Amino acid sequence: MQKSLFLFGLFFWIAAPAQTPAFISGELDAYIQTGMHQWQVPALSIVIVKDGKVVARKGYGVTDVAKKDPVDENTLFFIASNSKLFTGTALAHLQYNKKLNLNDKITKYFPGYKLYDNLTTQQVTIRDMLTHRIGTKTFQGDFTFWNTTLSSAQIMEKMRLLKPIGIYRQDYGYCNSCFLTAGEVIPKVTGRSWFQYVNDSIVKPLGMNHTYTSSNGIRSRVTNMAVPYTTSFTGQLNRVPDDNWDNLGPAASIVSNVKDLTNWLLMQLDSGRFEGKWVLPWQVLQATRDVQIMTGSRKSSVYPVHFRGYGLGLNIADYNGRQVYWHTGGAAGMVSNVCFIPEENLGIAILTTNDNQNFFEALRYQVMDAYLGVPFVNRSEAMLTQFNTGEKEALDSIAAWRLRAGKKDPSVGFDAYTGNYSHELYGNLSIQRKGDKQLEIKFQHHPELQGYLSYMGSSEWLLEFNNIEYGIFKVKFNREGNKVKSFELKVNDFVEYDGYEFRKK
Repeated sequence: MQKSLFLFGLFFWIAAPAQTPAFISGELDAYIQTGMHQWQVPALSIVIVKDGKVVARKGYGVTDVAKKDPVDENTLFFIASNSKLFTGTALAHLQYNKKLNLNDKITKYFPGYKLYDNLTTQQVTIRDMLTHRIGTKTFQGDFTFWNTTLSSAQIMEKMRLLKPIGIYRQDYGYCNSCFLTAGEVIPKVTGRSWFQYVNDSIVKPLGMNHTYTSSNGIRSRVTNMAVPYTTSFTGQLNRVPDDNWDNLGPAASIVSNVKDLTNWLLMQLDSGRFEGKWVLPWQVLQATRDVQIMTGSRKSSVYPVHFRGYGLGLNIADYNGRQVYWHTGGAAGMVSNVCFIPEENLGIAILTTNDNQNFFEALRYQVMDAYLGVPFVNRSEAMLTQFNTGEKEALDSIAAWRLRAGKKDPSVGFDAYTGNYSHELYGNLSIQRKGDKQLEIKFQHHPELQGYLSYMGSSEWLLEFNNIEYGIFKVKFNREGNKVKSFELKVNDFVEYDGYEFRKK
């Protein structure tokens, strides 16, 4: 990417207090511009608040590498899973107002609701859903749910097919459909959708006037919005489609900018007050910050961290002796972090494009290090070395596959692989001929998505998607003699870690 892209930046600085670390007051700009260039980050917005004041609020780069419009503090991004704390806060507030109890069973509100086993179905609560502790794997089911035509109700119905690999209330597994389920309790007790209730009870009172709880079709409603990109699977910057995931709204659908998130951070750091007025009772914020399940208890070899846990849409850890609360968000083409440290009266929000980078996290750690007295280590360069090693291995494998693709025909012929396939959770897909040397996959619940299979020999196929976000993989079909039985479909780990075995009908 051209270096000139990173010289853009409309920004807003407020005079920094005397105790502002030298890294923040004198080195932050250069650090960000260097990191964006090294990690191929087209757009970045950051806000840092300290002691009730905005220390820095600035946009870097361009919203669109073609149009080159500069990023500013008003530029909108998908904040993805940073939506989860809004959902946890809304439900904790409803508990405070005695409209519900977080220990209410889900079946109280959805009598026909089922999970994989009967015992969990009978016991699972709103609190369980908000804390990822139903025993499923991280991201389990997300390929079925993410950017699909399924409704929220259909997603909840399909959760009964998510076979857990862990133990209920003991094992943590990050679960987007769980947050959807918790959020769907809100209409049952308020008569308003999650979208409307969160907007009316949190977004509006905080003056977050350019924050949107619904993201589907957002680009037709706004002008200053960043474009999503990825470098996954190619090493080059590629634009990817916007996510459409209002069907998972309580888990992921909010769109915001650093100007609005400033208000969210200031409220978090002032015990629920904003501009001197109570927006949320302190007890509500406390409830979101209580650890509900441990996610780690071993000392980190890289960071001054010992213990990690999860609250109501919020990660909690120690960091050099302080309590840190944060969450990340990953949308197609965008990643973000929102973090606050009440003991230091410090808040940070970082919004970026290009989902295949860790600079957004390196930058957060670098800011925390500066304020919390951790000796300087260039977090970005340390992460980049490891990242580049993994990227080279992946790209080398893909290049080798491409050299083999399309050079041979399968021994049983292409037509043996065509037909209809099914998976218990996902549903159906079809495979048909595409030209002389390829097969095409069409998906029941992803009407815009196609997969393309090219034979590589040795019973192996190269799988590519029309949306690079879903990846490039090597796959095999299972055969009995000349009869094709099944194949395992793999998608980007960013979507879901495990493959899906589709059986031929």
